Parts: sequence; structure tokens; C-alpha cells
Amino acid sequence: MTVRRGIIQQKPLKDRLVEFAANARKAADELPPGARREEALKRARQADTAAHIDAWVNSSGLQTPK
Repeated sequence: MTVRRGIIQQKPLKDRLVEFAANARKAADELPPGARREEALKRARQADTAAHIDAWVNSSGLQTPK
């Protein structure tokens, strides 16, 4: 039997994703135009998408397949 040590998160995933996206946008605003700035903006968009998917998956309207 494998015993795994879990980390108990203090904030829900959605909150952490939204916070990450905001921090990535803030970092991108401080960078000059270029590849590093685009990468930071890409990560922010990915975090926003993940937050939306998480909200959809955890919505009460989602039904199991029949």
C-alpha cells in the first residue's frame, strides 16, 4: 500500500487560479513588449480558462451521462 502525503489547500482551486492570473497580468504589465511578456499573458489566459472549466465542472447543472 502506498501512502501519500497530501497537501491540504487553504484556498479553493478557482481562487488560486484567479489569483495566479492576476499576478501574471501584473508581471506582464511590468515587462517590455516581447516573448517574456507574451508568455506571461499566455499563462494568465490559461489560468482564466482553467478557472472557467473548474467552475463548469463543479456547477450544479452538470449531469452525469445516461
